Amino acid sequence: MPKRIYDLLTMGRSCIDLYASEVAPFPKIKNFAAYVGGCPTNISVGTRRLGLHSALLTAVGDDPVGEFVLNFLKSEQVDTQFITIKQGYRTSAVLLGMEPTGGFPLVYYRANCADIELTIDDVLASPISSSQALLISGTGLSKEPSRSATVFAVEQAKTAGTKVLFDLDLRPDQWHDLRAFGVVTRSVLPLVDICIGTEDEVRAIVLTHAAQATVTGSQVSDAHITGDTDSAVKALLSKGPQALAVKRGQHGAQVYLRSGEVIKAPGFPVEVYNILGAGDAFASGFIYGYLHGWNWYKSARMGNACGAIVVTRHGCANFMPYEQEALDFIASRGGF
Repeated sequence: MPKRIYDLLTMGRSCIDLYASEVAPFPKIKNFAAYVGGCPTNISVGTRRLGLHSALLTAVGDDPVGEFVLNFLKSEQVDTQFITIKQGYRTSAVLLGMEPTGGFPLVYYRANCADIELTIDDVLASPISSSQALLISGTGLSKEPSRSATVFAVEQAKTAGTKVLFDLDLRPDQWHDLRAFGVVTRSVLPLVDICIGTEDEVRAIVLTHAAQATVTGSQVSDAHITGDTDSAVKALLSKGPQALAVKRGQHGAQVYLRSGEVIKAPGFPVEVYNILGAGDAFASGFIYGYLHGWNWYKSARMGNACGAIVVTRHGCANFMPYEQEALDFIASRGGF
């Protein structure tokens, strides 16, 4: 087996996150704080802060925003040598609000976006065979050429014996038809080892009628999908993954195994300030445990702890917890 230089290679979107500096209706926001975001990018930072050797495969534009993203990632010691600069395309941006009603609206600016231009050649230049695990995300499958590049990356990972982790990362406004999310996801699942997602994202995999999905108040990270969760879980696992970790917010997480076993990991009660980024923090902690050989329960509890820490903070990547910080948080609340 090739030497595994990296613990984790994450692949997909990256952006500048402009977070509202105050809790207010979106039209009345006065200031924004600039951070770095995007599901795979957040997880690359989250796992790096937990002590894993993480690399990121994404693309940015030849613009100051791309420089902003790269500068932050380098300061976090995420390996950036596989990030490509796409001439003629722009680094993407997201505006994020925190409303007094409890809503968290998102506005994506991804037209002419650099990271969706990742190619098969970019994948060939990446260290898949030198990584213990590859993490892909749903948004990377939403459009070409990133879709083909992502599928190719998964194929390369399976050939190399690299574990494939799939964060479902459903963002409805990035798909021409939300049902296409399920179609494409189902085609990839036979090559996936572990899936991570919310109950709504899992139900979206078997979505057949557009009316089953609703997005209110521009909360595209929190689309609601009707349907039977247990049936969707069985359908997902029947395609091949060994396990599915379902994020359930304040209720913790459940890990469903292909054998039929369900592991329930309770969450850590905290006062919620901002839910955005908590799912990627969970994934970071869960992957940390998985790659350390922990059992499913302990890995999920680590994920829950990281998520609980981040919901008390203002942003995503910039606010991911460090290893000892997360372990101390768990110890102060009764341990694993």
